[in-house]
Amino acid sequence: MLISCEIGEEQSLCLQLKNIPEVKDCMITYGNYDVVAKFVTDTPSQMNEIIISKIRKLQNIKSTITLRVIN
Repeated sequence: MLISCEIGEEQSLCLQLKNIPEVKDCMITYGNYDVVAKFVTDTPSQMNEIIISKIRKLQNIKSTITLRVIN
């Protein structure tokens, strides 16, 4: 997931994301997006639930783009 957040909130956001069990990695980036988060679910419905009920409810997120990878 590519995340844009409020200026200066990147570190705090990564710490919050790492507390979500499904989030496997979180990196601060420079450019159009501030944070890249990798999370893993078993089904598309679980993915939607994590996005809606956990990730997008975090404070200081301005926008997200989800890139779904299928193995």
